[in-house]
Amino acid sequence: MLTKTLKTNADLMARRRAAIPRGVGQSHEVFIARAENAEIWDVEGKRYIDFAGGIAVLNTGHGRPEIKEAVKAQIDLFTHTCFQVLAYESYVELAERFNTLAPGDFAKKTLFLTTGAEAVENAIKIARSHTKRSAVIAFTSGYHGRTLLTLGLTGKVAPYKTGFGPFPGEIFHAQFPNETHGVSVDDSIASIESILKNDVEASRVAAIIVEPVQGEGGFNVAPTDFLQRVRALCDQHGILMIVDEIQTGAGRTGTWFAIEHSGVAPDMITMAKSMAGGYPISGVVGRAEVMDAPAAGGLGGTYAGSPLACAAALAVLDVFEKDNLLERSRSMGAHMVTRLEAMATKDKRIAAVRGLGAMVAFELCKDGDVHQPSAELAKALAAEATKRGLILLTCGTYGNVVRILVPLTASDAIVNEGLDIIEACLAATA
Repeated sequence: MLTKTLKTNADLMARRRAAIPRGVGQSHEVFIARAENAEIWDVEGKRYIDFAGGIAVLNTGHGRPEIKEAVKAQIDLFTHTCFQVLAYESYVELAERFNTLAPGDFAKKTLFLTTGAEAVENAIKIARSHTKRSAVIAFTSGYHGRTLLTLGLTGKVAPYKTGFGPFPGEIFHAQFPNETHGVSVDDSIASIESILKNDVEASRVAAIIVEPVQGEGGFNVAPTDFLQRVRALCDQHGILMIVDEIQTGAGRTGTWFAIEHSGVAPDMITMAKSMAGGYPISGVVGRAEVMDAPAAGGLGGTYAGSPLACAAALAVLDVFEKDNLLERSRSMGAHMVTRLEAMATKDKRIAAVRGLGAMVAFELCKDGDVHQPSAELAKALAAEATKRGLILLTCGTYGNVVRILVPLTASDAIVNEGLDIIEACLAATA
């Protein structure tokens, strides 16, 4: 009688290294077997609490029943037509709902794509088409994707840009405000004005693109005053304001779009990640007259706005309303910040705790000196957490920030269990 050989993480990692390029990184040497809500079990049967959420993709948790049922129902009807060839109502309905959700007292239209980088690329295309201008201003520590254009926009070299240049021209980087590291809102606005004086005239700038909370950059929250002044500067010079909500959107910060906290209405918003509960879809929602600038056939993609992902995204919107997940995001985030700030009072290596809603992170340093970022400690803490059954991710320009992206559907008990593990890991790495 044959006995089925049990697979191990080590065996699968060996196969992975032999079959897959090293450029496809992996934060944890763990292979998942199954998952439910905010819990994961690997191929060896070990349980983990998921504080990564597939990098902000699972705000509604793993395996949400309503989302699975919506996708199963769509599979029984059809799986693909290419929307530009044969359309389907779910794409239209989803666009209508996002047109209503997006801030701004003006008519809007929405385009669906497949990945976050695609959304950003298309937003830039639309901005150039509408303004008949070419230049774009982005920000230091920003992250916008892995294609050559979006890498050009990204304000962090390692590991994203290393060895991949040259990048598209007429992209300029202003300073992003960061109180912890001494960059004020005035400094940031002055750096934009410096670009317009020294590098490119305002009449050639199509757009300024900004994250309301920088994701890969370290969960740096854009002050309301900063976003309002960027909006005013754009209005002054006829520049479009694009807000990248790929990581911040879908309720992560306590409003559907993080920009809502500021009262600012951008011209376009890019979105992806959690908007379909793990199914690949992205989008751009913006002013109708701006979105209509490209000629027919100028936008789209073979898999763009997949019917399976549209069904999932509609179900996600319903789940948010049913479970009041925006309020859950706010209360969960406040609780996590309180717990982490208590840890910071006892551990001087925590330089800062910050976030918006349930988009929360803490920054680690050496000897209590915020100017000595400790990527080594962040890496060690994440590794120790994995051993203890918690999946964490690091980020930040210097790799010294630990971020929390637990599903908004996680129970208080699960969240507290994860925070307890973080506290234990801080003690273990002291």
